[in-house]
Amino acid sequence: MTPWTRFLLRRLNAVWVLALGGSAYAQIAPSTEPFSTSPDASGSLPEVVISANRQAQRSFDAPASIQAVGRAVLQAAGPQVNLSEAMNRVPGITVLNRQNYAQDLQLSIRGSGSRSPFGIRGTRLIVDGIPATMPDGQGQASTISLPSAQRIEVLRGPLAQMYGNSAGGVLQVFTADGPQRPEVRLSVDAGADGLRRYGVQAAGQSGALNYVIDHSDFSTDGWRVNSAAQRQHANAKLRWTASEDTQVTLVANVFDQPVSGDPLGLTRALFEADPRQAVANSTLYKAGKDVSQNQVGVVLDHQFSASSSLTARVYTGERDLDNRLSIPLAVQQAPTAAGGVVQLDRSYSGTGLRYTQRLPVGAGQVQLTTGLDLERMSERRRGFINNFGAVGDPKRDEDNRVTSSGVYAQADWAINEDWSAVAGLRANRVNFRVQDFFVRPGNPDDSGTASFSATNPVLGITRHLSANTNVYANVGRGFETPTFTELAYTANGSGPNLGLQSARSTHTEAGLKTQLAPGHRLDAALFHIQTSNEIVVASSSGGRTIYTNAGQTRRSGLEVAYSAQWAPAWRTHLALSTLNAQFADAFKSSSGAVVAAGNRIPGTVDRNLFAELAWQPRAVPGMTAALELVHQGSMVVDDLNSDRTDAATVFNLRLGFEQKIGAWTLRQQLRVDNVADKAYIGSVIANDGNKRYFEPAPGRQWGLGVSASYRF
Repeated sequence: MTPWTRFLLRRLNAVWVLALGGSAYAQIAPSTEPFSTSPDASGSLPEVVISANRQAQRSFDAPASIQAVGRAVLQAAGPQVNLSEAMNRVPGITVLNRQNYAQDLQLSIRGSGSRSPFGIRGTRLIVDGIPATMPDGQGQASTISLPSAQRIEVLRGPLAQMYGNSAGGVLQVFTADGPQRPEVRLSVDAGADGLRRYGVQAAGQSGALNYVIDHSDFSTDGWRVNSAAQRQHANAKLRWTASEDTQVTLVANVFDQPVSGDPLGLTRALFEADPRQAVANSTLYKAGKDVSQNQVGVVLDHQFSASSSLTARVYTGERDLDNRLSIPLAVQQAPTAAGGVVQLDRSYSGTGLRYTQRLPVGAGQVQLTTGLDLERMSERRRGFINNFGAVGDPKRDEDNRVTSSGVYAQADWAINEDWSAVAGLRANRVNFRVQDFFVRPGNPDDSGTASFSATNPVLGITRHLSANTNVYANVGRGFETPTFTELAYTANGSGPNLGLQSARSTHTEAGLKTQLAPGHRLDAALFHIQTSNEIVVASSSGGRTIYTNAGQTRRSGLEVAYSAQWAPAWRTHLALSTLNAQFADAFKSSSGAVVAAGNRIPGTVDRNLFAELAWQPRAVPGMTAALELVHQGSMVVDDLNSDRTDAATVFNLRLGFEQKIGAWTLRQQLRVDNVADKAYIGSVIANDGNKRYFEPAPGRQWGLGVSASYRF
């Protein structure tokens, strides 16, 4: 029996015990696009999105800043390993590839989450309705299966707050539906630094059963020393149509990353000497991690009538992690030190319910959505001495538990042909508990609890100036609790940091959506975010990072997306973001120095620009070529703004071909990224205690992908 089979049998029993709950996350709308979308299709403006009000609607009509990338874009953007390949074409979101598979991507929306030294903070990640963000607000992007994704939506602004804790924005991934005719696809990608990805996928419709089953195997030697990685990933979606009104969907995901080295950041001097090197402690202590995650979920969609529906979801999963840190051995020996090897054994589950009803009101219509979310996570956390890569004596042993509950209601009112409005309210509660089993002389019992709650409203109005132009304005409140990582240590000795408060924020935005001409679409938004009790790093040394609340911060900016089909063979896409993120109040830094009001928030990129010119010649059917420009602004490295990266502009080229031969579809793609081989810093580790802030970006990179699909 395979690990996949054993996991499904074990976890399905747990799913049915939890059943007749469900998630209030978005319902997956049936795909209107063939499974094997041509890579030369634009794919940049999918008509249907659901993140704004949890029901399928045209993206043009959604009263919020929301864009999506479709299957064609994901295929053309690279080997479909990292979100950073394709998301640079969406304004408002920054996804930086650290070149470090042990620490995940650096993802932030409107600057939220930029401080995170690892994992994803401040953004809700949702895959087929199942959160990839845990109840404490920390998430993982590495477990997202891009080869089977149909589209990815990014929601920014006040309406994102309706998704609960740490929803500075929402990124949702939707797995494709199988085509009516069954299909098998084989794919191979190769690239610089030993990159390889092999994939196999089966999808189709068999009677009442629709299915997509995907498996991929990825490996790389890494661009830097000690940055090699290996990953196996399987993703499946099975949807059974029980009747015209009822569908049941099973989604399952198995992820295993047995190898991922951690080259750590570099100081300015080390970066300038050799950006591909790793610091000595990285290899001395064999820094890196291996991680595996398995999850399964069941979704029930039932249509009571043409105007009312119910969605119920339940999911469960488990995650195991073994992380080797590069903490000097002498530091690990301190009585309160947690060691240099972290081992986590985590289980998580969730359930919820969403009901939608449409009602006529006057000349218009109101869509009422109410929902309930319940989430839980428990993990056994152990720490051991890292004896130069070998596991030594125990230094930490505790149980961590967090539960989250949320109830919400949202009303979308189509008042008349000229006006529509949205109003919503969400109440959240998040409870933390730490039970410490490692009590020794000099290391007392660190057990404790913390609770956070908030009730967040959102209001919005849209003016439909014409069939081709909408303007809208929204305002809403949000909150962000500390994660278990941020609660772990206190500045005054031992024990969890129970005095850390949740951050509260007010989001406002105004936007315009207009179709200037057939094939020409412009979206623009202005936003402002005021946050109190911003969670920042107070100190970072000896393997312990301590967090504090920094008072007020401000984030404001402009986002523009413009897509145009100039001629049958020529199209362009542009995405521009600006961000002014700064501390509004002065406070003391980790060194005791005063951080001045007006300093920039570290890790935030002040501007991003993506521009693409694509050519699809009629004389060569199946061919597409494109030139991409990617501009990344500067980032400051710490609260004191003691150093910053330089802005950088790189150019990418891609060339693709497609041939249809009977039932076969063959595709080939060549990409060259950073054509000019520019040396620059791709991301920073904000407030690193060793001043190793800089994570270099790679020079010129090449990639070749081929695939063959057969339809029965």
